[in-house]
Amino acid sequence: MARLFKKRYHRPGTAPGTLAAHAGREGAAQATAILYDARKTRSLPLRHPKALPVPTLGEQLWIHFQGTPDPRQLDELGSHFGLHPLALEDVANTGQRPKLDPYEENLFVVLGMPELVNGELHIVDINLFLGADFVISICEGATDPFAEVRKRLENGGGRLRQRGADFLLYALIDTIVDHAYPVLEALGETIEALEIELLERPHRDMLGKLHTIKRELILLRRQLWPARDLIAQLMRADLAFLQSETHSYLRDTHDHAVQIIDLIESYRDITASLIDVYLSSMSHRLNDIMRVLTVITTIFMPLTLIAGIYGMNFVANEHSWWAMPEIRTPYGYPVVLLAMVAIAVGMLALFRRYGWLK
Repeated sequence: MARLFKKRYHRPGTAPGTLAAHAGREGAAQATAILYDARKTRSLPLRHPKALPVPTLGEQLWIHFQGTPDPRQLDELGSHFGLHPLALEDVANTGQRPKLDPYEENLFVVLGMPELVNGELHIVDINLFLGADFVISICEGATDPFAEVRKRLENGGGRLRQRGADFLLYALIDTIVDHAYPVLEALGETIEALEIELLERPHRDMLGKLHTIKRELILLRRQLWPARDLIAQLMRADLAFLQSETHSYLRDTHDHAVQIIDLIESYRDITASLIDVYLSSMSHRLNDIMRVLTVITTIFMPLTLIAGIYGMNFVANEHSWWAMPEIRTPYGYPVVLLAMVAIAVGMLALFRRYGWLK
């Protein structure tokens, strides 16, 4: 089940911009660096940021961390590229809300990328830094989501090599947003299967599945709704490091985010409707059961009354006006049984006539 809240944070009262190691995270990041221009790309070892060559005119540098860097790596990155301490703190404390923080020397972007792991929804935290000639991407997950972007960059196709670092930032953001499509496709197929199953043979397990999907849709909405606003902020003309030519491509990514949010809202409405249908079907089924039990009880009420009267076993008293004459009747027992059967059949016929058995 997807967790609605997952965040690592410092102890309350810690000074802003403090970098601290978290259990199980230190040393987990694998770093790669690519220096490229319009003609070629070059992969570089990343032992220390100071050892990287300074991009010349027309060159762009892309540094990617797979996993959360430890405090030492973050401190070295911040010192070399002029990254703000508060932005580095947000990198260390994952689970941030998608946001855009513009600083004097760079832009800082936080996004959450949805993915399905063994059928469960997970949100991967991704942090992006944009400078004049560099992009730094930090992805918390174990799988690199930007492998296709790296392949495009190395093959030299498209516009990635022809444009600046801001276009690479757009390509990374577009990849993150588009990762929601296969997740929503899987959720849509699950919802459709549950809808068919609900109409044909509803069962108790369906309610838990529907609530799980509802929680996952809430989690997706919480991540992608602010992501849409973030992309709209990136299209502002007053932001540094972003060229006006990139705004058109960001507008396309914004359209994707709007479309994804529309799908999420539609799936939420369908899921809520399916929950109502399930509860209604269970209530209708309970009503059917209660109707059958009520009919059986109603039929047996007069039979029970007759059996109770004739089960009182008083001694026959010929001199009393109130003595039960049927006690000495030779065929009293079968006559009473036939009368009881006739009453039951008559009541069933009456219920059927008034439509109470439907």
